[in-house]
Amino acid sequence: MTHLTLFEFNTTQTSHLSFYPISLLLIVLLSGCAPPIGISKVTPVESYQIATTTPLSQVGTLSNKAKSVLHRYNLLEVYDSNAQQALLDLHKIALTDDRRDVLFALAEISYAYGESLSPDNSEGVSGQNARDVYLQSAVYAYLYLLGDSKDPAPSPYDSRFREACEIYNRALGLAFQQTEGDSLKIVAGKRWLPSGSLNISLVTNGFRWKMKAFEDFYPADAFDIYGFTVRNRTPGLGLPIIGVTHKSNEDPYGGSLPITAFLRVNGNLRDLKTGQGSATLELYSAYDTHKVTVNGQDIPLQSDTTAPLAYRLNDTELWSAGLKNFLSDGQFKNHVLLNQPYQPGLIPVVMVHGTGSSPVWWAEMVNTLRNDPFIRSHYQFWFYEYASSALVLKSAEDLRDTLTEKVKQLDPQNKDTAINQMIVIGHSQGGLLTNLTAVDSGNKLWEAISDQPFESLDVNPKMKSVIKGAMFFDHLPFVKRVIYISTPHRGSFLSKDWVRNMTRSLVTMPSDLIQSGFEKFDEFSGQFKLPESTHGKLPTSADSMSSDNPILTALVDLPLAPGIKANSIVAVLPDQDIKTGNDGVVEYTSAHIDNVESEYIVRTGHSAQGHPLAIEEVRRILLNNITQE
Repeated sequence: MTHLTLFEFNTTQTSHLSFYPISLLLIVLLSGCAPPIGISKVTPVESYQIATTTPLSQVGTLSNKAKSVLHRYNLLEVYDSNAQQALLDLHKIALTDDRRDVLFALAEISYAYGESLSPDNSEGVSGQNARDVYLQSAVYAYLYLLGDSKDPAPSPYDSRFREACEIYNRALGLAFQQTEGDSLKIVAGKRWLPSGSLNISLVTNGFRWKMKAFEDFYPADAFDIYGFTVRNRTPGLGLPIIGVTHKSNEDPYGGSLPITAFLRVNGNLRDLKTGQGSATLELYSAYDTHKVTVNGQDIPLQSDTTAPLAYRLNDTELWSAGLKNFLSDGQFKNHVLLNQPYQPGLIPVVMVHGTGSSPVWWAEMVNTLRNDPFIRSHYQFWFYEYASSALVLKSAEDLRDTLTEKVKQLDPQNKDTAINQMIVIGHSQGGLLTNLTAVDSGNKLWEAISDQPFESLDVNPKMKSVIKGAMFFDHLPFVKRVIYISTPHRGSFLSKDWVRNMTRSLVTMPSDLIQSGFEKFDEFSGQFKLPESTHGKLPTSADSMSSDNPILTALVDLPLAPGIKANSIVAVLPDQDIKTGNDGVVEYTSAHIDNVESEYIVRTGHSAQGHPLAIEEVRRILLNNITQE
């Protein structure tokens, strides 16, 4: 064998090479310029950016994996000059070459090409617009991930697998985007793609909402969120959607629900070309369905449960509702809000807000709890909204009546065992209302304010009926656990005379109390053993939560009804001793009670329901509640 040195090789081969390239090489070497091939030092961040550059991260830029496929078929220069043509040429190759990497390259190229078109563009391939090109990209990605091929299925460790999932998910959102605006048009029909046609049918089996209940659909990834500590997303395939529902009596503010759209492609590229291609666009509730089966394989569905919640809470009316209801309770009807449709088999967790508050203040807790798959599969969350300036006993009566009516409405034949395992969580004043669902009053509350039998009370019949409903009651049979958060069981030290007088001057008396003659409270208040500060004055929730209220003293001593368990979360400011401290509104000595299964101290202010440690304690309680059954 003959061994040639580099110099010998060059001189020996001069008859086969032109003089110009050799001269250029000599000039490069002698001048000390950088060689045509080499490496340069980069930072770890730059290295990652280079390795992960795709059309998703940089508009119009292909990954190295896609470029290698174009290079294989000598289409790289074609793509640089005419992306449409390169797309068509590579698609023709894919009709006979079923290697998966060709499908991956087609998915990426289609996505990049779609970025260059406007949604209503008609100058693309065969007159296609951007939405159809994006739909074609999603089809390519689906076939790469789940289609039949001689090649093995892509590895989850392959960067192409992860990118194809993202291309599929995001391309779906762009494929069904309205011509104008950001909303989605979720419809069936025939779509004309660059590579053929696709008949799409809409499937809503197992989707518990009717399509007519929605006024709009939006891709969740089209929005950033703020205000929440964590954005809860589950990885998988599918387009996470915010489904915006119409306002109704059940939901006066309207709703927004987490949905996942999954496009199931039937057949292959040859079916598209012949017009035999079909797909089903399947809608799933992110609360209910977390995976689909494709060719015997379980595929997790991507979901986003935080974005719909943030979308609904992005409303100043909701945030001001608590104070508005506090000041104008005469015009407000108490009700239970269902953030998700009622589902038999899931235990209702009813959240009761405090004074001047509203259900929005439970958002951080619900957002966190719903991220737990076990919690999601066992519980549903309801919210009680009420006028928090009314007397606590009257508000508690309304809570009992409203929950009783809701249970009868949703489970008229009493078939759902889960609804009869209800848990009620109350914050601040809401904790007092919560407690009044779990105890039997007997004569104890009446005896706390009167030495005379109730029958001897000298007031008009309507007023007497109102007082009786508030003072004499039984626990709710379907409530099995109550949780108190920052609850003033013995009153709040902030309920001073000046606060109570100011409250009386601001609030409006509930209409049912006006109709019963309660505005004439000064005419019969002398019949009760009430503090001097309340004589002759219209009582409000501030009076109810005063430390000198004898009813609170009596209520603390009432035992929980048999079969009901309780837990307490008490807030104490970080710089204070627990036993003598407070949360800025309620002292520990008021929030502490003995007849609870557990007491958890969280070092924070009064609004403890949003504190991560308080939320984690509620999660622990809910998990244990299931295991104890």
